[in-house]
Amino acid sequence: MRNIKDYAAMCKLSLPEEEAAWVEGRVKILALGFDELRAVDTSGVTPLVTVLDIKNVMREDVAVKHIPREDLLAGAPQEYDGYFQVPKTVG
Repeated sequence: MRNIKDYAAMCKLSLPEEEAAWVEGRVKILALGFDELRAVDTSGVTPLVTVLDIKNVMREDVAVKHIPREDLLAGAPQEYDGYFQVPKTVG
């Protein structure tokens, strides 16, 4: 099992000893709660997605009005090769 220092290293965090101890204490408390949940016998219990008695109403998949690419790109500040051109956002 990994310890807090391993997780901190993966996240590129530098945690002082007292902070690492504090976080580790909180994680242990959380783990105890999950251990209690794991101990509960759930055999024969049907898994639920929601406790509400509702059904998802699906609509018919129908084609709608097609807007020509030229009309869509007419309002674009910049376009390149038939696509919207946006500023680079990642490195």
